[in-house]
Amino acid sequence: MIIGIQGIEGSFSEEAAKSYCKKFNIENFSIEYLVSSMNVLDHLSKKSIDTGVFAMENAQGGVVIESVEALARNNCEIIDMFYVEISQNLLAKPGISLGDIEEIHSHEQALKQCKDYLAEKFWSKKLVEQADTAKAAQDLSENKLDNNVAVIASKFSAKKYGLQILENDIHDLKRNLTLFLAVKRISNE
Repeated sequence: MIIGIQGIEGSFSEEAAKSYCKKFNIENFSIEYLVSSMNVLDHLSKKSIDTGVFAMENAQGGVVIESVEALARNNCEIIDMFYVEISQNLLAKPGISLGDIEEIHSHEQALKQCKDYLAEKFWSKKLVEQADTAKAAQDLSENKLDNNVAVIASKFSAKKYGLQILENDIHDLKRNLTLFLAVKRISNE
């Protein structure tokens, strides 16, 4: 089974895809990292993936607009809806401290999920939206972002991309749940 996800390695969608496979005892699968919900549904229509997994709504951040827009433009069948508990963390390059941070990059949803934290600790700093939390972490690790940039992403992203965790669990809600959808092609297409 080929599963297309909204995100890259280290993303919460990757975690969700693995959770989905575990739930249904799917052992023989590979993951295609497609970054956006629209790409997931486009690949589903082109039959280059069997199943798509993407975020639909977060308890704090609300509806994931890109997913709503992708669903409005594509036909698919929802085969599962499930929650994943999300841990947002502030990541930076090794040796960078909180006082060095001038900008924070992440997906729009992650920034929303951490809005109170950001307002309290980084009220004067620039917030920059990126396509994916893990992509922001990858860009920082590959020197595509300045050293004084921090990103909000998963602990897995920190490990995967060699970043330090400056602060753990910075999301505003104690139980930061995100609803994910697993979708497939409509059988008559």
